[in-house]
Amino acid sequence: MMSTQTNLSTILVFHSARVVRTVIREILEREGYVVRATGDLGIAVDMVRESPPDLLIIDVYVADIDGHDAAVYLSQKVPNMLVLMVAGLPDDQRIALEMVDEHFDVFPPPFPPAELAAKVKELLEK
Repeated sequence: MMSTQTNLSTILVFHSARVVRTVIREILEREGYVVRATGDLGIAVDMVRESPPDLLIIDVYVADIDGHDAAVYLSQKVPNMLVLMVAGLPDDQRIALEMVDEHFDVFPPPFPPAELAAKVKELLEK
């Protein structure tokens, strides 16, 4: 069902898999969010500089960089940006604790579109 509300929140989807980026983008655009997506860190940095997003949705492992490291790097450019990791916590407890220390939310796939939309809304309304 398409949302009739207009939402001015901007979301950056940073995921290696093009199909995952596309699906997440479509789900959130139907909810009225402005969504930009990439699988490249350089492009993500440019997007963050051009128009800082309210929320970064990122995979735990992205292309040639650890997703957590990429999220920390991008968060330094936009200190108030929320981060949602769309993968299960890695087995390495040190990395899991770092995600908690950085206040990154984790949302494990697979997820129904309505659950993703609800999680994003919950984060942006905090």
